[in-house]
Amino acid sequence: MLRRHSLRFRVAAYFALLGALLSLLFAVGIWFAAHDVSQRLMDQTLNAELDDYMARRARNPHSLPPDSASLRGYVTAAGSAAADMPPAIAALPPGRHEIVLDAVPYRVAVAERNDERYVILFSEARQRLREQRFLIYLGAGALLMTLLAAAGGHWLAGRVIAPVTDLAREVAHAPPDDPPRLAADGLPDDEIAELRRSFDRYFARLAAFVERERIFAADASHELRTPLAIIRGAAEVLAEDAALTPGQAERVARIARAAAGMTDLTAALLLLAREETAPVDSPCDCAQILRDCVERQRSLALRKHVDLELAVAAQPTLRVAPALFAIVADNLLRNALAHTESGLVALHLDAERLTIADSGRGIDAAEMSRVFERYFRGETSDGSGIGLSLVKRICDRQGWLVLLAPRAGGGTEATLRFAP
Repeated sequence: MLRRHSLRFRVAAYFALLGALLSLLFAVGIWFAAHDVSQRLMDQTLNAELDDYMARRARNPHSLPPDSASLRGYVTAAGSAAADMPPAIAALPPGRHEIVLDAVPYRVAVAERNDERYVILFSEARQRLREQRFLIYLGAGALLMTLLAAAGGHWLAGRVIAPVTDLAREVAHAPPDDPPRLAADGLPDDEIAELRRSFDRYFARLAAFVERERIFAADASHELRTPLAIIRGAAEVLAEDAALTPGQAERVARIARAAAGMTDLTAALLLLAREETAPVDSPCDCAQILRDCVERQRSLALRKHVDLELAVAAQPTLRVAPALFAIVADNLLRNALAHTESGLVALHLDAERLTIADSGRGIDAAEMSRVFERYFRGETSDGSGIGLSLVKRICDRQGWLVLLAPRAGGGTEATLRFAP
């Protein structure tokens, strides 16, 4: 997704657009006004020259018409044309006209008096050249006004949004357990002050919520650890009883493994409940955690006639709490077993990824995009809809990438990439 421009940039752009629009309208208005004035001046010049020549002609019938760089004149008897008069002019009726002769534009005045026809031509070449230069000046002025409007908008936007920027910086660095008081005395009582007061009220509610969650997490940890410790102790005592049959010893071992798993799960959930966790000094033993996961699920696999295979090609270096990796591996393995009635579930670990492939019935394509949603359960699922969402939450926290995809030969393959 493209990054949106900053508020300051957008305000400057709007100012520039407004300046460009106003400058364009102003320039167009000035140009049309100047063009109209130039046309009126040419018509006044033509009228003056025409009146002057007709007056001179009345005093001296032999007076010659004007002939200069800008003015050309002709006089003939009414209904006839002078020998040197261009044919395009001879056919013009009395009045004002625009014509082009030899690629030169002219303004033409035609009048008839005392059976004589008077024609005066005014060259517009210089006037049009001046209008073109004037149009260039107007364009440069409009561009300059646009740039000035953009610069002014950028400066003004910086002044206007500076309080918002300061507020955003304070909120970004505010600790959740001890948020600062943003509404201070001496600040102007404006919209920013009201926004600060709203943030203070929200921070107060958030701090109370965080404190309640912290107390609950601490109480839950204490209340769960005590009975789990009792169960694990009792399981250890029972495991030392020499009178136990092999079947009974296996059941006691399963109780001990389940209690140990519950202890690790409680610790992992407490880690997820914290906003920040302490860094792990040493990498966790991923291979051993996978072996423990396989042993915990061995009885379920035997009941479903599913073979479990674990291949460790390389040991990844993951500085993560072992309990978190165990939750991810356990849930992915349980999901594979849940969708496999018989066949094989193969686990493969290398330095970059963990893959768990099963030969089961697979996951419906419509459900594949929703398997990581909290409380989502497929039509054939017997779970609670929490396991895979918990996996996704841990992966997002650790920067891992987890994917589920159908296999070409049937079944599903789960891939956990440690470096997405």
